[in-house]
Amino acid sequence: MTEPRLRVIVAEDEELIRRRLVRLLQEAGCVVVESFSEGNSVMTWLQNHRDVDALFLDIHMPNVDGLAILEAYRSQFAIVLVTAFAEHAVGAFDMDAVDYLLKPVTASRLERALKRIESRKGPQVQSPPPAMPAKPMRYPVHAGEGIVLVDLHKTTYFEVENDVVWAHAGARMRTQWKSLGEVEAAFPTSGMLRIHRHLLVRPEAVIGLKPSAGGRVFVRLMGGEEIEASRGGAPRLRERLGL
Repeated sequence: MTEPRLRVIVAEDEELIRRRLVRLLQEAGCVVVESFSEGNSVMTWLQNHRDVDALFLDIHMPNVDGLAILEAYRSQFAIVLVTAFAEHAVGAFDMDAVDYLLKPVTASRLERALKRIESRKGPQVQSPPPAMPAKPMRYPVHAGEGIVLVDLHKTTYFEVENDVVWAHAGARMRTQWKSLGEVEAAFPTSGMLRIHRHLLVRPEAVIGLKPSAGGRVFVRLMGGEEIEASRGGAPRLRERLGL
């Protein structure tokens, strides 16, 4: 008998969407152990069951929402959030969700989420996250006559202007870099994306997109700032966000 790819549960309050997601998971080789229409039943079921690899949770559900379940069980299961709103992606990643899926879920996008789960399957899924790497994800910026260290995960984007790279992390701050290539070389695993020849953005900081002229898009970031992606950068950003 063929071993199932993954054992999962699904929680979604809209029946047609729930049935579609269950079908897509089954077609991808997964076993859907249980499906639920509200969050309270998920919490009750999880108290007595641990033999699943992943949870697919709608964010907005009656009783207990998907974010609350994520907060309670993120160290025990791989969790994927399902939502109709792209802006929820930031909160999902901040709380260590493996991935988020925008409705309507497609088979190709679901496959990418399953591969992310499989890459983490094993001790990392069933135990608390491993220790952070020794090298901190921080960088220096000028502050008066000295410097301060800024956390990369609090940064929304970098821009280069006249051979000076400026960081945006609640304020515009001058870094010691002279090109965006130097920023990318300093953080090769960060997943930052060029959306314009002078802009380097953290996709996790993006909370919304709005069409602009000529195939470009306005990019809404955490904190309310808005920047524009070029005609070439816009499709790359959409692909990274799963849109």
